[in-house]
Amino acid sequence: MTDMKRILRAMMGGMLLAGTLAGAETRNLPSAPRTEAPPQWKTPVQWRALQPLENLPRGEWWRIYDDPVLHGLMRSVGSGNQQLRQAVAKFDQARAVARVARSRFFPEANLTPSALYQRTSENMASPFPLLGLSYEGWNLNVPVDFSYEIDLWGRVRKQFAGAQAEAGASAAAMESVLLSVQAEAAQNYFRMRALEQEAGALERVVAAWREELAIVRARVKAGTGSELDEQQAMAELEAAAVQATGLASEREQLENALAVLAGEAAPSFRLEAAKRLPDVPSVPPGVPSDLLERRPDIARAERALAAAAARVGVASMALYPSVRIAGNAGFMGTGFGNVFDGISRAWSFGPSISLPLFAGGRNRANLEQARAAHDEALAAYRQSVLIAFAEVESQLVVLRRLSEQQAAQGRAVAHAQRAAEIAAARHKAGTSPYVDVLVANRTVLALERSGQQLAGQRLIASVALVKALGGGWQQSLPVAIPSQPPDPDAIPAEKSKLRRWFQRERK
Repeated sequence: MTDMKRILRAMMGGMLLAGTLAGAETRNLPSAPRTEAPPQWKTPVQWRALQPLENLPRGEWWRIYDDPVLHGLMRSVGSGNQQLRQAVAKFDQARAVARVARSRFFPEANLTPSALYQRTSENMASPFPLLGLSYEGWNLNVPVDFSYEIDLWGRVRKQFAGAQAEAGASAAAMESVLLSVQAEAAQNYFRMRALEQEAGALERVVAAWREELAIVRARVKAGTGSELDEQQAMAELEAAAVQATGLASEREQLENALAVLAGEAAPSFRLEAAKRLPDVPSVPPGVPSDLLERRPDIARAERALAAAAARVGVASMALYPSVRIAGNAGFMGTGFGNVFDGISRAWSFGPSISLPLFAGGRNRANLEQARAAHDEALAAYRQSVLIAFAEVESQLVVLRRLSEQQAAQGRAVAHAQRAAEIAAARHKAGTSPYVDVLVANRTVLALERSGQQLAGQRLIASVALVKALGGGWQQSLPVAIPSQPPDPDAIPAEKSKLRRWFQRERK
């Protein structure tokens, strides 16, 4: 008993010393930085320090375009997109890994019964003379083995924290995929609608050309016109037909791309042509940076940084002793009739300590590798924040410039249409050659198509701004931001919420 007390005192002394060293090591662990926004920006936007808020609801941001067809398309994308299903499966894997790490907080027990019929050798090595004795019969063993690692230095806690952070990064990656496929679907949809409007502009100009062709043919028939004018008019109509075929081909390709995003077969996917483009939603003059904090890529980078910091802690724990409590208890007997008798009970129990003495520098190298990985994650996090600011700034500038261009384009189209009317009237009166009409109509067509392209580009840029902000800009954010990290059980709760959303979208 005295020897046991000495052993326990030595173990406790070693653990206290290691705990002091471990505490000093963990106090030096890196933490995630806060990134301050630049004081001045090119656009009038209010910015402040970033704190990832990817758990805030984004809502159905596409409703700002007031397009029922787009809304139906987004529902199909949310329930049928295969990229999103892959991201959900990856989140399932990360969540399961987090549960595996959490299981290390609890003891492990295993029941390993065995039944062996055996015969021992009379010549087997033995510390006492066997005198020709041997045993032949059953050896029944019904033990329960158990072990538990005492988490004195926080190694298990850091492993769980790292796995939890990686699960959070996977959840943010899933949100990133969702937002990306939604934005891609919306942008392709608006590209397709812009092509339809270009085709409409082409049809209007072609109708005017047909009227002019009828006039030219009437004059040729009366002997007052030129066959040259007739051939030029027919050439313009054929060229317009070629352009219309090209627009139809591009539209079909975009429709097929939307079918893939919606998880449907392209041959059976159809969207009827729209009569007009949706209006470009107005962006508030002071978009708050709170919206930018919902970007899932920032949340993913921040969670990856937290996981890297936890791995630094785990690597540092390899330099200190580990303490385990292990044992077994059960029954051992020579037959099924006596194996569970009281005298067949057997058990053993006791602690063990593992002290790392020499590993050839492996543990220090692993710690250096973990710290370098943390530095890499830190740079990636800062890079994601810089990219976020740049993308939002760029899309705000693009929207403003496109609006200015579209306004100027509208004035140019009005002047070109008036010039075409004057050229047609002068040609009808015989005071102007037909080539003036051709040139004027070509100008109208080019400007009108360019105007429709600008309108589509504005819609596409507005979607890009939505994506850059991590969702729409019409959501109200809570004033108080919780400072405590989410409970580990919140991960399954979020997953359940996502599954309910999928079920609702499929209906």
